[in-house]
Amino acid sequence: MLGFIRQQEKKVALRLLAWQYQRQNMPLPAIAELEKQAAHLVDDAHRIARERGQNVVAIIKELVADIRKDR
Repeated sequence: MLGFIRQQEKKVALRLLAWQYQRQNMPLPAIAELEKQAAHLVDDAHRIARERGQNVVAIIKELVADIRKDR
């Protein structure tokens, strides 16, 4: 069950990343690179959630917003 949830979180992160790239009129990186970024976001979100006791999906959204600001 945990693997299924993690996969769903990665899918959400992937969609959020793609949406952010499109919103900024930036070309989408290769799918492999997007998947790598999404997996990294989910891992970071879980680490932050453990430290802060927050919701993982909310943290993923925050991290994607931070990425957008950095580009």
